Amino acid sequence: QVQLIESGGGLVQAGASLRLSCLDSGHTFSSFAMAWFREAPGQDREFVAAISKAGRTWDYADSVKGRFSISRDNGKSAHLQMNDLKPEDTAVYYCAAGTTTEYSGRYPSLYNYWGQGTQVTVSS
Repeated sequence: QVQLIESGGGLVQAGASLRLSCLDSGHTFSSFAMAWFREAPGQDREFVAAISKAGRTWDYADSVKGRFSISRDNGKSAHLQMNDLKPEDTAVYYCAAGTTTEYSGRYPSLYNYWGQGTQVTVSS
Protein backbone atom coordinates (compact mmCIF):
# COMPACT_ATOMS: atom_id res chain seq x y z
CA GLN A 1 0.00 0.00 0.00
CA VAL A 2 1.27 3.43 -0.95
CA GLN A 3 1.33 5.96 1.86
CA LEU A 4 2.82 9.37 1.13
CA ILE A 5 4.00 11.43 4.07
CA GLU A 6 4.97 15.08 3.69
CA SER A 7 7.21 16.99 6.06
CA GLY A 8 9.10 20.25 6.25
CA GLY A 9 6.29 22.78 6.42
CA GLY A 10 6.21 25.59 8.94
CA LEU A 11 5.81 29.28 9.68
CA VAL A 12 8.43 31.56 8.15
CA GLN A 13 8.86 35.20 7.22
CA ALA A 14 8.78 36.45 3.66
CA GLY A 15 12.08 35.83 1.90
CA ALA A 16 12.89 32.69 3.86
CA SER A 17 13.32 29.16 2.52
CA LEU A 18 11.76 25.81 3.30
CA ARG A 19 12.39 22.31 1.97
CA LEU A 20 9.45 19.97 1.79
CA SER A 21 9.97 16.22 1.64
CA CYS A 22 7.68 13.39 0.59
CA LEU A 23 8.37 9.86 1.75
CA ASP A 24 6.80 6.50 1.06
CA SER A 25 8.13 3.75 3.26
CA GLY A 26 6.69 0.89 1.25
CA HIS A 27 7.82 1.50 -2.32
CA THR A 28 10.63 2.86 -4.41
CA PHE A 29 9.99 6.29 -5.83
CA SER A 30 11.38 5.29 -9.20
CA SER A 31 7.96 3.80 -10.03
CA PHE A 32 6.15 7.12 -9.52
CA ALA A 33 5.78 10.31 -11.45
CA MET A 34 5.75 12.95 -8.71
CA ALA A 35 4.24 16.37 -8.18
CA TRP A 36 3.43 18.99 -5.60
CA PHE A 37 0.12 20.80 -5.43
CA ARG A 38 -1.10 23.37 -2.93
CA GLU A 39 -4.40 24.58 -1.59
CA ALA A 40 -4.91 27.97 0.02
CA PRO A 41 -7.96 28.75 2.18
CA GLY A 42 -11.02 29.30 0.02
CA GLN A 43 -9.19 28.38 -3.18
CA ASP A 44 -9.00 25.33 -5.41
CA ARG A 45 -6.04 23.01 -5.29
CA GLU A 46 -3.43 24.24 -7.75
CA PHE A 47 -0.40 22.78 -9.44
CA VAL A 48 3.03 23.78 -8.14
CA ALA A 49 5.67 21.49 -9.69
CA ALA A 50 6.04 18.08 -11.32
CA ILE A 51 8.87 15.71 -12.19
CA SER A 52 8.98 12.56 -14.28
CA LYS A 53 9.84 9.08 -13.02
CA ALA A 54 13.38 9.32 -14.38
CA GLY A 55 13.80 12.91 -13.26
CA ARG A 56 14.50 14.16 -16.79
CA THR A 57 11.31 16.18 -17.30
CA TRP A 58 9.90 18.81 -14.96
CA ASP A 59 7.53 21.73 -14.93
CA TYR A 60 6.61 24.60 -12.63
CA ALA A 61 3.68 26.91 -12.16
CA ASP A 62 4.51 30.40 -13.39
CA SER A 63 4.03 31.77 -9.87
CA VAL A 64 6.93 29.71 -8.48
CA LYS A 65 9.36 29.57 -11.41
CA GLY A 66 12.84 30.66 -10.41
CA ARG A 67 12.04 30.26 -6.70
CA PHE A 68 11.00 26.61 -6.26
CA SER A 69 12.85 23.48 -7.33
CA ILE A 70 11.53 19.94 -7.44
CA SER A 71 13.87 16.97 -7.12
CA ARG A 72 13.79 13.28 -6.38
CA ASP A 73 16.00 10.67 -4.83
CA ASN A 74 14.66 7.53 -6.45
CA GLY A 75 14.12 4.84 -3.92
CA LYS A 76 13.70 7.24 -1.05
CA SER A 77 11.95 10.56 -1.43
CA ALA A 78 10.92 13.60 -3.41
CA HIS A 79 11.55 17.19 -2.40
CA LEU A 80 10.40 20.73 -3.04
CA GLN A 81 12.97 23.41 -2.29
CA MET A 82 11.18 26.71 -1.79
CA ASN A 83 13.24 29.91 -1.77
CA ASP A 84 12.26 33.55 -1.46
CA LEU A 85 8.89 32.61 -0.03
CA LYS A 86 6.06 35.11 -0.33
CA PRO A 87 2.84 35.50 1.70
CA GLU A 88 0.89 34.29 -1.35
CA ASP A 89 2.71 30.95 -1.06
CA THR A 90 0.78 30.28 2.14
CA ALA A 91 -1.14 27.02 1.66
CA VAL A 92 -1.31 23.37 2.49
CA TYR A 93 1.15 21.57 0.23
CA TYR A 94 0.37 18.08 -1.03
CA CYS A 95 2.67 15.48 -2.49
CA ALA A 96 1.18 13.37 -5.29
CA ALA A 97 2.38 10.18 -6.98
CA GLY A 98 1.27 8.74 -10.31
CA THR A 99 1.90 5.26 -11.68
CA THR A 100 0.21 5.34 -15.09
CA THR A 101 2.65 7.47 -17.08
CA GLU A 102 6.32 8.42 -17.12
CA TYR A 103 5.33 12.06 -16.56
CA SER A 104 1.94 13.26 -15.32
CA GLY A 105 2.47 17.00 -15.40
CA ARG A 106 -0.15 19.42 -14.14
CA TYR A 107 -3.14 17.10 -14.19
CA PRO A 108 -4.39 15.97 -10.76
CA SER A 109 -6.42 13.16 -12.30
CA LEU A 110 -3.20 11.41 -13.40
CA TYR A 111 -1.98 11.04 -9.82
CA ASN A 112 -3.16 7.94 -8.00
CA TYR A 113 -1.91 8.74 -4.52
CA TRP A 114 -1.89 11.83 -2.33
CA GLY A 115 -0.37 12.72 0.99
CA GLN A 116 -2.22 14.36 3.86
CA GLY A 117 -0.52 17.71 3.32
CA THR A 118 1.85 19.97 5.21
CA GLN A 119 1.07 23.57 6.15
CA VAL A 120 3.30 26.37 4.89
CA THR A 121 2.61 29.83 6.30
CA VAL A 122 4.57 32.86 5.15
CA SER A 123 4.21 36.08 7.10
CA SER A 124 4.88 39.50 5.64
